Amino acid sequence: MRKVSSLMLGNEMFQQSYFKKHEEQLQDLVENGQHPKALYIGCADSRVVPSLFTNTPPGQLFVLRNVGNFVAPYKPDEDYHATAAGIEYAVNALNVSEIIICGHTHCGAIAALYNPIDAKKFIHTRKWLTLGFQAKDIALKTLGEGADKNQLYSLTEKLSVVSQIQNLLTYPYVKEKVDQGALHLHGWMYDIETGALEYYDPDAREFVSLKGKAAR
Repeated sequence: MRKVSSLMLGNEMFQQSYFKKHEEQLQDLVENGQHPKALYIGCADSRVVPSLFTNTPPGQLFVLRNVGNFVAPYKPDEDYHATAAGIEYAVNALNVSEIIICGHTHCGAIAALYNPIDAKKFIHTRKWLTLGFQAKDIALKTLGEGADKNQLYSLTEKLSVVSQIQNLLTYPYVKEKVDQGALHLHGWMYDIETGALEYYDPDAREFVSLKGKAAR
């Protein structure tokens, strides 16, 4: 218990400050349920906190986080589907109108694509990281095998976001709602050094400042 005492203390502070100040809104979420507008799929990296950098209160984002902000293609015949189950619930039960896949700079999962992994210690991780192989292959073809490591990682981080959006479209109910105009997909990149966001512009095929989009 001593090791998590600071977290318990943090909860006491939360109850006395934020919870008390926003108790009416939080109780409304209890009584009327959640009605988030967006599904956020992001990395489990502890430095990336979506509610913090988007300044959103409880109830606005339905959040899924995993290693590398990956989305496995639609395969209902497999046994376990943690991320897929979250997507299914958000789209079919909560009827979100937006899905955001958010990558970030200095991503350990992306770096791991280029470095050896202990097969015994990281059995599940090795398999999971194959979801980043397409982005890695395109990055290597674009920049070359001898490219600067940081440039290679950075490009792969962005290409992976686009790749995961493509995987998301393999889900029939996602594709159907996108085609109907009832659901919109977004690719974001969060810079952990500056706190800034970029979004993927499919027409320009590049990531641009989110400030320009927010101002429109």
